[in-house]
Amino acid sequence: MKIVSAIIKPFKLDDVRAALSDIGVNGLTVYEVKGFGRQKGHTELYRGAEYVVDYIPKMKLEIAIDDDQVDQVIDTIIDAAKTGKIGDGKIFVTNLENVVRIRTSESGSSAL
Repeated sequence: MKIVSAIIKPFKLDDVRAALSDIGVNGLTVYEVKGFGRQKGHTELYRGAEYVVDYIPKMKLEIAIDDDQVDQVIDTIIDAAKTGKIGDGKIFVTNLENVVRIRTSESGSSAL
């Protein structure tokens, strides 16, 4: 089992969720986060004053899946989230040792 974590632009969230649903992903967790990478923030103008925004708002998705779904989930996120501009985000894949469904005490892949 794996956890796929994706950092994407906020306006792409609905597109990514719909695309993941279409390939059979049953659930995901979404966080509102802020950060920066190569983009390094930007400047904005507010009431005539210029100020620097160091952290850009992003959405973080976490999806727990079986090993055989990893490539399909990654490709789906890329297709749905890509704008071709700086700041499109990143995808991280990490090993998931175990999952337990609290309601039924199922564990492993059956708990996903």
